[in-house]
Amino acid sequence: MAIKPILFNTEMVRAILDGKKTCTRRIVKGAIPDDAMWGYTMFTPKGCVSCRGVYADEYGEKFFRLPYQQGDILYVRETWQFLYELDDNEQPVEETGKYYYAATDITLFNTYVDENGVKHDYVPWRPSIHMPKEAARIWLKVTDIRVERLQDIDGKGCVKEGIEEEPLKYVGEEFVKGMYHDLWDSTIKKSDIDRYGWDANPWVWVIDFERCDKPKEE
Repeated sequence: MAIKPILFNTEMVRAILDGKKTCTRRIVKGAIPDDAMWGYTMFTPKGCVSCRGVYADEYGEKFFRLPYQQGDILYVRETWQFLYELDDNEQPVEETGKYYYAATDITLFNTYVDENGVKHDYVPWRPSIHMPKEAARIWLKVTDIRVERLQDIDGKGCVKEGIEEEPLKYVGEEFVKGMYHDLWDSTIKKSDIDRYGWDANPWVWVIDFERCDKPKEE
């Protein structure tokens, strides 16, 4: 078991907290959509099967190691901030420092003082990529991981990705896939849409997970 970080945007953090999102797809960087992908099994030094650890293209020229393994624990990096209340002299009160999260919190301050002691007239959120491990409040356990093409997702897979379930029941799978199509493309940089957008149908890691407690060793 390894403990690794994973980034989610604010909307997806809310979906995880609501219990609606139990799966995520991440691009297999460097894989060409037109190539086949083959899974390989890794072996321990004693010859025992350890995991599905590697995928390769059909020519065996490119190899792609799984970013996570079944059983790994992931701590979610999300948009955040660490703030102190200010005293009457507008100085930080040390014991009041706490983490705030954009997905669920409204900051209580119109101004704040940063780590350099500089006062600001508004409180900016900090990007998830810079969130320290100690700030993590959401922990996930990987229950399965595999590789597939993005458009292979079905209606149930869309629901696991956080799409509302009602449209699947009453409108149908293609409508729900259209909703996921829009959601996916909203997360891709415009400069990367041709390579990684829905229409490009890239290879993706499909990572199933469940909420878990923070590991005791952490």
